[in-house]
Amino acid sequence: MTGSVVLVHGLRTSSSMWRHQRDALEALGYTVVTPDLPGHGSRMAERFSLAGGVATIADAVSDAPGPVFLVGFSLGGYLAAHWAAERPRAITGLLAASCGTQPTRAILGVWGLGAAAIHRLPDRGLGLNNALVRAVIRDPDYANDVIAGGVALEVMQDALHELRGIRMESALARIDLPVWFVNGTLDHVRLQERRFLAATRRGTLVRIPGATHMVSLARPVEFTNLLVDAINSSRPATPA
Repeated sequence: MTGSVVLVHGLRTSSSMWRHQRDALEALGYTVVTPDLPGHGSRMAERFSLAGGVATIADAVSDAPGPVFLVGFSLGGYLAAHWAAERPRAITGLLAASCGTQPTRAILGVWGLGAAAIHRLPDRGLGLNNALVRAVIRDPDYANDVIAGGVALEVMQDALHELRGIRMESALARIDLPVWFVNGTLDHVRLQERRFLAATRRGTLVRIPGATHMVSLARPVEFTNLLVDAINSSRPATPA
């Protein structure tokens, strides 16, 4: 059995953002699991919480057949690292993309102020969100992937509040597995990427030139190739 890959989406997006990776991985024989986090996608009516996000990952990994490789983007990356620190033996490795800044109270406060201002717009910020997505992701098919599952406009304050419970360096130090950090060189959320790398026992940092925060969509082919390399390098050695 080739095994499984669990892909965890980012803030305000949904599982639909992983279409390219899902198609590519399934073509290679992997089982691909793409859960929606609480407050997102098919679970838009729910409130987001750290406990709920962690439980979502736990269920997805538990239900996936064979050896499981875990991938998280942005919010999903923070949650994946947080969960993996407690359950490292349940997976073969972790790829954490676009989550290279510790969410401190000060940083989360600034993000929260920006989100609150956008939320005051007549459409709660939907038009601005979609315009920014299409500006950053030039290929309309990939931009549509971000929007297709719905935009979680009401989740920001809950998510930013709950992120205070995550300590990335501490979590990463407890993961005795291959950990890949993949960031775009134009990403604004990679301020502590080198500190995070130093905290890991078996870490690799890769920067994709010219990619923005939404690295898996801005450079989907490069990202997917890196993901496949990470999966292959994280497989347990086969006994001779």
